[in-house]
Amino acid sequence: MTSLARRRLLLVHAHPDDETLTTGGTMARYAADPDTSVTLVTCTLGEQGEVIPPELALLGPDDADQLGGYRVGELARACAALGVTDHRFLGGTGRWRDSGMALAGHGVRATVPEHLHPRALASPDALADQVDALTTVLEAVAPQVVVTYAADGGYGHPDHVRAHEIAAAAVRRVPAVRRLYAAVVGRATLDAGVKTLADVPGLPFRLPAPDELPTVPDETITVRLDVADRRAARLAALRAHRTQVALWAGPPVAYAMSNGVAQPLIDVEEFTLLAGEPDAPGADDLFAGVG
Repeated sequence: MTSLARRRLLLVHAHPDDETLTTGGTMARYAADPDTSVTLVTCTLGEQGEVIPPELALLGPDDADQLGGYRVGELARACAALGVTDHRFLGGTGRWRDSGMALAGHGVRATVPEHLHPRALASPDALADQVDALTTVLEAVAPQVVVTYAADGGYGHPDHVRAHEIAAAAVRRVPAVRRLYAAVVGRATLDAGVKTLADVPGLPFRLPAPDELPTVPDETITVRLDVADRRAARLAALRAHRTQVALWAGPPVAYAMSNGVAQPLIDVEEFTLLAGEPDAPGADDLFAGVG
């Protein structure tokens, strides 16, 4: 169903929790604007995720293989915290499965695992159907702005890479889309955030090694959104994803994935324009200058 809102934002994410980790503040900010609709498309159920709480470990793919269904509930709670009411799974719930990943090189970058599930999102034969599925959603919602990942998926995860490929191809088919953005983190922004965690007593996570967390050159960023006033919503959404995210209340607030690497909760979310109309200079709005 096409939204009646004047401004329409659609985000394409690979797994439950990606929406909160990379664009939670953005989603909450625009969802609170009555003139803007927010649609979230999630490509998989996150079936291959590593489970953090020991009491939930048997949900994982090597045991009961029920993690995907559990994460559907986590995602619903996160969306509620962020104020997002229009959520869709690409092709329907469970149509494509989390591909998992392998670590490449020195363990910082991800790559395609040796064996893929027949329904894996990253399956080479699935791209055309995936683009068709997203095109159908884009035609129904008619967003002016679409957000996904950079071409490398941020850190190489095959599902993030595929989400980018799907979004880029589908956007080219739908004239209503005026801009396609990648959600990114600038080097200076991350360095400043990590610096606030240095020498903090009681921090239960280890600090990241140089270049362990993905960043982009600061000069490539085209929009920076101030999401400081959406911190409470972001924290609630992070808590919703308890199988995947460990949260430390601080201060300062930090969180970690199953690898135990500390990440700061930064009050700005950054984006690089991938395609479409140029941004208005100095804009703090993904829609700035969109007619």
